[in-house]
Parts: sequence; structure tokens; C-alpha cells
Amino acid sequence: MRPQTLDDYIGQKHLAGAQAVLRRMIEAGRVPSFIMWGPPGVGKTTLAQIIARKLECPFHTLSAISAGVKDVREVIDRAKGHPLFHASPILFIDEIHRFSKSQQDSLLNAVETGVVTLIGATTENPSFEVIRPLLSRCQVYTLKPLDEDDLLALLRKAIAEDVILKKKDIRVKETAALLRYAGGDARKLLNILELVVGAEADSPHLEITDQKVVERLQENPAAYDKDGEMHYDIISAFIKSVRGSDPDAAVYWLARMVAGGEDPEFIARRLLILAAEDIGLANPNALLLANACFEALKKIGWPEGRIILAETTLYLACCPKSHSAYRAIDDALALVRETGNLPVPLHLRNAPTALMKELNYGKNYKYAHDYEGHFVRQDFLPEALLQHRLWKGQPNPAESKLTERMQQLWGERYCR
Repeated sequence: MRPQTLDDYIGQKHLAGAQAVLRRMIEAGRVPSFIMWGPPGVGKTTLAQIIARKLECPFHTLSAISAGVKDVREVIDRAKGHPLFHASPILFIDEIHRFSKSQQDSLLNAVETGVVTLIGATTENPSFEVIRPLLSRCQVYTLKPLDEDDLLALLRKAIAEDVILKKKDIRVKETAALLRYAGGDARKLLNILELVVGAEADSPHLEITDQKVVERLQENPAAYDKDGEMHYDIISAFIKSVRGSDPDAAVYWLARMVAGGEDPEFIARRLLILAAEDIGLANPNALLLANACFEALKKIGWPEGRIILAETTLYLACCPKSHSAYRAIDDALALVRETGNLPVPLHLRNAPTALMKELNYGKNYKYAHDYEGHFVRQDFLPEALLQHRLWKGQPNPAESKLTERMQQLWGERYCR
């Protein structure tokens, strides 16, 4: 059921629809290197294959899960040996976020010189997982989960065109369960459809109802999701259980992810984010432990790594919670957007040259260590923002001490 042309491609209308940016480039035959970022089952691999077919150029594919630097160099060498085409050979790398820095470095020259057109696919934010030099050489396009209309179009197409399904008399009476469990993922939808039809393989007639879908999934709950059961729902429940200080629920959802084959490093990254976002200054040791968990997991491997994940999960769930750091940076970013690039006060500016000193850069700056208690009151914000409070300590033992110290140092400013 994989589409062969852009006209058959379902979803991503903002990229592949009529007059959309990527479609115009494909039809013009000028496709730059780019990275597709989106959840599983939304058409990343399919789109790369359609592009190669449309441009009539060689198509090389690597999986970052199994390929190394040697494999990358071999593909690049083969690309150099291809006869000249009107478009460079395409190198498609699935799960590019799993490539190490050295593996990503090995791509730079070939992408820069146009030996290959790189198309990467990732489920992780590329700004965190792809090195900056490679990111600067690529466009980044965000793919969205398929909406209800897309999924229903895919369902009708499968029933009408699949070599097995089109021989059966299939009537879709209800779709709510299909759509809910698919969760915007085309692969999930087709896996569920296959599971439901397979349960009545000997019958030429089949009526699909919500009850049948639920019953089949309860009998075989992992069969419909080959990328990890209910990936986004499970990780959401996991995060909310840790945030909600329920260690039993947190370790249960962790077990669901482990049993479903979830990437351990994906879980460890979420624990790192949780430690900073939801625990923060209430217990700064949480971030240290989460980082140690991530590093230890890479050294220990699997299956023992599950114990490290469990220890960290339980600790974070039991910690006092605070989102003051999360709120502070978001409030600060909102203030920057509102007030723009306000000038740095003169006394805080660096003055490495004589001219800058003549312009009063750094003048009247008070060096904190020259004063009792290594503190002296002076203004550090732009004048227009002196009345703004961005960090507000929350009522837990650790932050109460920090707030008390700030009140002693700054007086009324931290009493507001």
C-alpha cells in the first residue's frame, strides 16, 4: 500500500499538497538536502522514495540503528562512481538522530559538495540530535500526525486496492476505535486493519465495528504497533505519573515501555527533561541523577539498563516538585519577545579596548568579591525591566531557603 507518486501520497498537505513548498521543488527537479522531523508512520520513508523516483536518480538507504561510518563512506564512494544524472544520488538515513557525532561528521563534505542529496528522517527534535554543521547544510521540514480525513482515505484505499482485502466484502460500520488507536499513524492503522481482518480470515464478509477493534487489540495488544505500543500515549502517562509523584504508576508505565521495546535512551532523555522541568530547584540532585542514569545506560547496555531507569524513575517520582525554572525561562523569553533587544547597561559591558573604556563601557561596575559576603547591590537588568520578577521560588524546603537568601540580599525586590 506504499504510495508510488505524490498524487497517491496521503497527508502532509503543507509539504506535498498542490503548490506546497516541497512539492514545487520536487516538480522543478531541484531538491536540497533536508531532514524530516515527525512521529512514526506519517510518511517520511515513503516521501523520500517518491522523490528519488520522481527525480530518476539513484537511491541509497541506511538505517542509523545498524550503519556505521564505514557504511556511510561506502555509500558516498558508490555515489561518486554513479554516471552523471540531472540530480545527485539520494542518501536516505532513517533514524538519523541515532547517528553519533563522528557518523554525522562523515556526511558533511559529501552534502556540502553535492555528491549526495541527504534526506534524513527523525522522530526526535533535530536541533537537539543533529550536529550544527550538518543542520546548517539542510532544510528541516516538520511532518504532522495524519488527521482523521487522511486516515479514513488510507482505510478506504487499503480496502479497495490491497490484493487480499479487495477480494473480501468488507463494510466499515464504525471508525472511532480505529482512529483512536491509530493516533495519526498510518502504519498503526494498517496494522490494526490487518489484525481485525486476520481474525476472520476464512470469512468473505466482514463488518468492522468499534467492539471488534477493541476485542482484537485486547487479545494481542502489541500486534498493532511495531514501533512500541501506543508510543505517545504511554510516554505521556509515564511523564504525568512522575510529575504527579506516583512511583507505582511511574514504574508501571516504565515497564510497559520496556516490554514494548521502547528505545532506552528515549526514556532516559525524558527523565532528564523531567528532572529539570518538574523537579528543578526543589531538588537539584534530581538532574544530576538523571544525567548519571543517561551516561550509565550507555555504558551498561540492555537488559540491565532497565534497573538504572527504574531507580531514576522512582527517585524522580518521590522528589518534591517545582517548575519554577521552567516558568522563569518561559517568562523571560516572553519578556524578550515583548521588549526586544534592550541595550546592556554600560557598567555591565565588556571593555577590552581603550575606545570602549572612553565610552564608559564597564564604568562603575562593582566586583562582588570585593565586598563583604561577596555581594553588593547593583542593577543587572536593563533599566526598563528593573521591576520585573522572573524567578519566583516555590514553597518547598529547598526553594524556601533560596527565596529567604534572595530576600536578605535584595530586600523588597524579592518580597513582592
